[in-house]
Amino acid sequence: MNSKYKIVWTNVAENDLRNIIEYISADNPQNALKILKKIKQKASNLYTLPERGRVVPELQDQGIFQYRELIVKPWRLIYRIAEREIYVLSVIDSRKNVEDILLNRLIYR
Repeated sequence: MNSKYKIVWTNVAENDLRNIIEYISADNPQNALKILKKIKQKASNLYTLPERGRVVPELQDQGIFQYRELIVKPWRLIYRIAEREIYVLSVIDSRKNVEDILLNRLIYR
């Protein structure tokens, strides 16, 4: 029997996703809905196998291994596993300076 985890979206991650969808929907509402479903589904799939995402390389280089990511091009869904819960922490555009965003959000707050 597979152990199941609870998926918890943080306020920051929800805001990230909302901003992405609002930006896309200004030009293409149908595409925005498609992307929203794709990102939400990818996150939901973690409930049975949370280790499927890789350790975030930019943080791994700093000796930080507890943050993982899933790629939903061009976005990176950053999460952390804690006990029986998966915390979705950020949805970041990988075309931006991801290292600065991650270090600011995950380390210094």
